[in-house]
Amino acid sequence: MLYIVATPIGNLEDITLRAVSVLTNADLILAEDTRVTRVLLDRYNIKKELLSYHEHSGLKKLEKVVKMLKEGKNLALVSDAGTPGISDPGGFLVSEALKAVPDLKVVPIPGANVAITALSVSGFPADKFVFLGFPPHKKGRQTFFKRIGDIEETVVFYESKHRILKALEELRELSMLNDRPIMVARELTKQFETIYRGTIGETLDQLNKTKVLGEFVVVIRAK
Repeated sequence: MLYIVATPIGNLEDITLRAVSVLTNADLILAEDTRVTRVLLDRYNIKKELLSYHEHSGLKKLEKVVKMLKEGKNLALVSDAGTPGISDPGGFLVSEALKAVPDLKVVPIPGANVAITALSVSGFPADKFVFLGFPPHKKGRQTFFKRIGDIEETVVFYESKHRILKALEELRELSMLNDRPIMVARELTKQFETIYRGTIGETLDQLNKTKVLGEFVVVIRAK
């Protein structure tokens, strides 16, 4: 079996009992960053072998994983935080593993996800929403933000501390978004969790008055 295991997005207590059980009993854990995952495993006294698997893992690593699955090993895939496969290379691994082992059982172990966590406290309509992941750093960035202006549903995307101010400035340039309320969440579930609400301009002003650190998720209300 290949277990897709959601892990905490910050607070290590935000892990399910089932996730702890699966990680404890798996033959091997595939981790985006073994150092990050080791902190979580130590917190729950899980002594298990780790193998790194991330977006830069090559074909040899994939072949090694497939070989273990064909041998009947039970593997658990985790990312640094949240649900693997969501803005994460886990989806590619699942796809390739199923091609190589058609009868493979892929088991979801649900839990934390940054986008859903942010939506839950936004107060915005979430019966329909569009998740866009991270904006491109350079090529395609302008198109990315222009597209947001055409979307009628609530929009969610991630941004790093290095580009969050630039992202809000780019959004502010889109006249069709100026009146739409937004929420910017920083470091959700962590010690310095902060939520900013208002128009794009108001939220930008709030962020400009503080030290911009951590990881961010932006939620823009539906039209």
